Amino acid sequence: MTNFMNNVNDVISLVEGKFNVNKTEVVDRYQVSFEVDKGDVHHLLTVLKSEGWIQLSYLSAIDWIAENEFELVYIVFNWEKPVHIQVRARIDRENPVMDTIMPIYPGCKYYEREACEFFGIKFPGNPDYDKQLILEYWDDIPPMRKDFDPQAYSDKKFPVRNYTETHIFTDGKESQQAKRADRKTRIDAVKGGKK
Repeated sequence: MTNFMNNVNDVISLVEGKFNVNKTEVVDRYQVSFEVDKGDVHHLLTVLKSEGWIQLSYLSAIDWIAENEFELVYIVFNWEKPVHIQVRARIDRENPVMDTIMPIYPGCKYYEREACEFFGIKFPGNPDYDKQLILEYWDDIPPMRKDFDPQAYSDKKFPVRNYTETHIFTDGKESQQAKRADRKTRIDAVKGGKK
C-alpha cells in the first residue's frame, strides 16, 4: 500500500509544484484527479507525457447544465508507476471549444470525435472532430446533453406502438415458451432439483 500512496503523492507533488490546481482529489490508491483551468490542460498533459504518462486511456465530458459548463475529463496512465491521472477542465457550454490534444496524444482523435458527437464540443486542430462516428444521420442536439429529451425525440422519430398485456405472435409461428418451461422442468427433475 505504501508504494501506491508514494506514487500518488509523487504525482501530486509533480503537478501541484508546476501548476495552479483548482482542486486535487485522491480517487483511490491508483487514481488522482486534478482540476485545472482550460488554458493549462495542454501544458499539463505535455509535462505528464514527458514524465511517463504516455497512454491516453480516455477522454470524455460531463454536462453541468446548471453551471452552463462542460467539464472535459482526460485520463492518462503510466505503466511504470501504475497511477491513472484525471485532468479536468471546465469550458463554456454555450460555445464549447477546446483545442485538440492530437500533437500530445494522437490517439485522442476518436475520443474527440465522440465528445463532439455526443456533447457538441468542438476540437479545432483535429481535422475529423466533426465527422459522424456513431450516430449515423443524427439530426437533433447531441444526446448526452442534459437538455436533450429522449422521449420527445422518440415521439418525433418513431411510430407509437401499443402493447397488450399478453404477447400475440403475428408471424404465425407457435410460441416456444411452453416448450422451454417443459424442458427446464425435465432438467430439474433429472438433477433432482439441484442447480
